[in-house]
Amino acid sequence: MAIVNVSDQSFVGEVEGQGTVVVDFWAPWCGPCKMLAPILEELSTELGDDVKIAKLNVDENPETASRFGVMSIPTLIFFKDGQPVDKVVGLNSKDSLKNIVAKHQ
Repeated sequence: MAIVNVSDQSFVGEVEGQGTVVVDFWAPWCGPCKMLAPILEELSTELGDDVKIAKLNVDENPETASRFGVMSIPTLIFFKDGQPVDKVVGLNSKDSLKNIVAKHQ
């Protein structure tokens, strides 16, 4: 499944539904966020339709970032059937992220 960009307005419709969704809270000026982007692309390709990956720019969408207590970026929040079930802050390896996704499927 392709990575989707979400906003404060589209977040509920894109993320808080059925299935597993990983939301990347990021900003264009963030170095570690730029390093995480290709890892998420690979993860998206490997996991296919099993998991949706969404990106939320915290500069443009502060309401949602605040709602989920995002203080540092990159932050990844893992949702299962619309509920947050896990959270990691900072740059993580693809294998580490795959293990977290597997825990919640």
